[in-house]
Amino acid sequence: MRKGILVGGNWIVDQVKIIDKYPAQEALSTILSQESSNGGSAYNISKGLRKMDVPFPVEAIGLVGADNRGNGILKECSELSIDTKQLKQIKKAGTSYTDVMSVKSNGKRTFFHYRGANSLLAEDHFDFSVSQAKIFHLGYLLLLDALDEVKADGSTGAAVVLRKAKEQGFLTSVDLVSEDSDRFTNIIPPSLPYIDYLFLNEYESHMLSGIATSTGDNEVSVERCYEAAAKILTMGVRRWVIIHFPQATLALSIDGIKVLQPSLKVPAEKIAGCVGAGDAFAAGVLMGIHEEWEMQQSLQLGVCVAASSMFKATCSDSILPYSDSLKLADSFGYRVAAVAV
Repeated sequence: MRKGILVGGNWIVDQVKIIDKYPAQEALSTILSQESSNGGSAYNISKGLRKMDVPFPVEAIGLVGADNRGNGILKECSELSIDTKQLKQIKKAGTSYTDVMSVKSNGKRTFFHYRGANSLLAEDHFDFSVSQAKIFHLGYLLLLDALDEVKADGSTGAAVVLRKAKEQGFLTSVDLVSEDSDRFTNIIPPSLPYIDYLFLNEYESHMLSGIATSTGDNEVSVERCYEAAAKILTMGVRRWVIIHFPQATLALSIDGIKVLQPSLKVPAEKIAGCVGAGDAFAAGVLMGIHEEWEMQQSLQLGVCVAASSMFKATCSDSILPYSDSLKLADSFGYRVAAVAV
């Protein structure tokens, strides 16, 4: 039987700076503190799974530079028992990094990103024959230049990689990045028929489906999110579409199962930052999928792991073992889903 999660995509070093306010152009803001930690879908989810103390192997695929940042990533993966036989160092580009500006008062983040080695990750870097993992996760589409390139036949490198993963017997999972562009409808659709589980936020689901997911007052609409999820399922996704936003998350399956799961009421004084919460959520849901939990239970674990990730300003350092994360629901309770229907 297959066991474990193989995680591929963006390996990024996040240089997180907590600031007093986000300045206007040419104005000044004060850096209150700074930390360097993991970033990017593949790095965040791999580390998150190990921090959760999942009962299965975690394997990595990706590219990092032959530099201090790349050395640090490989060192941490070794310390976390993440299999790195397909996480390669290259000399053609440096390790990707992001300067994350996080406002202390509200946790809102602004990103300045160097694409680096991630931009060179291509089809031939993925060898599914050497893995017996159950799930292959790929993220972020729209931030992996070589895999995002549209071929003459309309396909993409990501679609080819995901098709090969399906042919090798993997369940597949994908996450996107919230890019402000019209590329969603060109780059993402070729991959959808090879994706079992698709993670999006409300903005990404709007950009992909063309269905507005917010009301005129900019409140997220659950009904419209379900409409967007249904549209995306018709575009090819094989099992679940999962849409998350600050107040809650929802999922719709290909056979019509619908779940709305509010997020946790984390006290403001316990929130050091929200960077990485979406990836922490995905890690929790992926564990539930791996363990064949019901949709509701998987989403509950996801929001609990996301809550634990906010106790520190970095993406994953405060993530708790999954059993302890679940106990946070008893401590904080769930939000009343303050969203429009």
